[in-house]
Order: sequence, then structure tokens, then C-alpha cells
Amino acid sequence: MLYIIHENDEWLPPFRETFRDAGLAVTEWHMARYLPDLSEEPPQGIFYVRMSASAHTRGHRGVPELTSGVLCWLERHGRRVINGSQALDLELSKLRQYEALQRHDLRVPLTAAARDPEQLLHLAHAMPGSFITKHNRSGMGLGVEWFEDLAAFEARLEGGETDPPIDGVTLIQQYIDSPDPFIIRCEFIGGSLVYAVRVDTSQGFQLCPADLCAVEGQPVSAATGQRPLFEIIPTYSDPILGQYEAFLSAHSIDVAGIEFITDHSGRKWTYDVNVNTNYNSEAEERAGVDARAHLARFLQRELACC
Repeated sequence: MLYIIHENDEWLPPFRETFRDAGLAVTEWHMARYLPDLSEEPPQGIFYVRMSASAHTRGHRGVPELTSGVLCWLERHGRRVINGSQALDLELSKLRQYEALQRHDLRVPLTAAARDPEQLLHLAHAMPGSFITKHNRSGMGLGVEWFEDLAAFEARLEGGETDPPIDGVTLIQQYIDSPDPFIIRCEFIGGSLVYAVRVDTSQGFQLCPADLCAVEGQPVSAATGQRPLFEIIPTYSDPILGQYEAFLSAHSIDVAGIEFITDHSGRKWTYDVNVNTNYNSEAEERAGVDARAHLARFLQRELACC
């Protein structure tokens, strides 16, 4: 039996359809509605975790923390957990992500953290040029703002309160200027690259690839003659991929999207690890690939070993 641990019904339909077509028997644990008995032994099977850092935006504050404990329970009993407690820990904190990435010699933008606007303003004085602010825990690029200089940031602070971060921690981060307005997102399943995605950043930082986000109008259709927001590179190759694979293995992360940006000197800066990754069907159809089908085959192999 495959158990999917999640808190967002809206992201699940494409996965449900693919898993059904693959003949996978699935039970869902919606952690905002379901609580397993931790005094009992867990059921047999494998557990695929799709818990999101943005759970609080759907009224599910505290659900990721509860899920973290449930994952420890599953792991204590020896169950196979895909994207288990280590993965969720990194999903919930950009600060912990950046420290983990740097332990694997992966370059990350200069980043500092603060608890209040006064601390942020103090840190902004030390930023070498333009910068962004973001929530330590967010998801989907929520809370990201770009500031050209210190004066722009001061004007923003004087303009009123921003949405407070759910964990009370706001990050201020060096802005990496790229010669082209795009980033690369590398999608991994089973710890290996499936494909890379070229993501247009010219319209902002909320770069959710889920089909639901497409319904809300983010991707640009190829029919308009403009370059699409998401463009898959099926045969992408780069030395950084080996570093990413080592990073994922060290932290027991099986399924993830990792994003980086390249500066004018050709240096790659990694700034996000998403272990609750979604896929864009429109982009996949254009490229003739299907990550969800790839994921289903990976889960079938895991079940066969279980």
C-alpha cells in the first residue's frame, strides 16, 4: 500500500490520476483531518510525503509540525518514508536549507535573518547592492520582495506593515543579477535528474509550477507567440547535478526540485530546495515528458522492495 501524507487536496488530482492509471493502491493521510495513533504500530507500506511549507496559507497552521512527529514515528518503526523527517525539516526553513547546501560546497546568496523590521533595516545597510526579502518559511515564492537599494527598502518600511512570516523569521538576501531573466529548476526523482526547467522570472518570483497555478493565469501560452513561463530542457547536463545528487542523498531526499540562478560571471547560485515539488502539464506536453509517470514507476519499485 502507498500512503500519501499531505494537507492540500487541490494539488493532488494530477497525482491521483497518474497513480490510478499505474495501478497503485493509494491511501491518503490528509494531516489537517487525520491523526494516526502513535501508540500503535504503523501499517505496512511505503509513505510518500507531500507536506508543504505554505500549509498555513490554507488555514493549516501547525500541520507541518504535527507531520514531522508522525514521520519520526514511522521512521522509528522502520517504515520506508519518501521525503521523510530530514526532508521536511529543510522544507520548513530556508535558513537550514542554506546551511545544508553550503556543507556540500554549493554557493548560496549572502543571506541574513531577522525577527523584526528594525533588525532588517540594520542588516540592509550591510547588503552589497540590491537585495530581496523573503519569509524563512513560505512556499510558492510568497512574501518575496525586491529592493533596488536601501532607500527603496526604507520607503517600504515607512509605508506600513508587511505580512508577518509564520515562524517570525524574515530573510534578507543578496539579489543575484542574471544576464537573462530566468532561473533553472532541476527536478529529481529517486535522487536522479528527470529534467530541468527554464523558468521565466521577468514577471516576478511566484514561480509555482503546479497546474492549479496555471489556471490562475501565471504561465504564458505558446499560442501568444511569447516564450512560455516554464520550458523543459529534457537532456540538461551540468557539473552541478552531481553536487545536487550528493546533497539529496545525504539528506534522504528522494523527490525534489532545486533552483539556481547564474550571474554575469557564470557562477551558479542555489537558492531553493522544494521537496513538495509539482509539475506543469503544459510544459511537459510540449517536451514529451511526464514526471508524474516517472514518479509512479519509482514508487512501484519501492513498493516491490518493501
